[in-house]
Amino acid sequence: MDGGAPAIVLVDPQLGENIGMVARAMLNCGLSDLRLVRPRDGWPNPAAISAASGALAVIENARLFETTGEAVADLHAVYATTARPRGMNKRVLTPRMAAAEMRVQTTAGTRCGILFGKESKGLHNDDIALADAVVNAPLNPAFCSLNLAQGVLLVGYEWHVAGAPAFEPSAFLTRGTRRLATKEELLGFFDHIERELDACGFFTSADKRPRMVRNLRNIFQRSQLTEQEVRTLRGVVAGLTRAWMKRKRA
Repeated sequence: MDGGAPAIVLVDPQLGENIGMVARAMLNCGLSDLRLVRPRDGWPNPAAISAASGALAVIENARLFETTGEAVADLHAVYATTARPRGMNKRVLTPRMAAAEMRVQTTAGTRCGILFGKESKGLHNDDIALADAVVNAPLNPAFCSLNLAQGVLLVGYEWHVAGAPAFEPSAFLTRGTRRLATKEELLGFFDHIERELDACGFFTSADKRPRMVRNLRNIFQRSQLTEQEVRTLRGVVAGLTRAWMKRKRA
């Protein structure tokens, strides 16, 4: 986990289950510093442990505070999450913008924290007054309500992605012993299937054949076939050809 990751500060959280789900969301995103301000049902809370689904390190190391000021006393930069306008002169950032800003700050040794309010009402204005900026997710304006764990996951995900290596969608296809098919292998498959389709009379119009061939090739090109999948498809075509020839001779 990232030692410079921001602290997650839950102010007046109500249900232990919600705290547990927050811990789970935090660990998903490499966050571990959980701070609780006046949890309604006390602390520690057995319900939080069961809801954490294995994120016990976060639960066991959570710190308890009486006031929000005490919870953020050692931090240099604080962000407050809210979906409602508060009439305060503060910068308003999206979770992505806040994450990028925190990444720069933590590189310079700045300790950051993110405030989340109680499930029913969110943060009090006095808590937001302690923040350097407000974080507001641009969701559906007609319904932008998130539960506590969703809010933490949304901000935590942006933090995690902001520091992660660039994602390569094709990586899954090249892992293990299977590789993507070469163009030579694909062209061999295309020649095979098109030859058999010609033999069985699939292409009924010479004028339409080129367009139909291109459509077929595009279908398989989009699939990013592995070399094993190409061999399997060629076996399927060969099997269907044998069955068709057998039926034709019968």
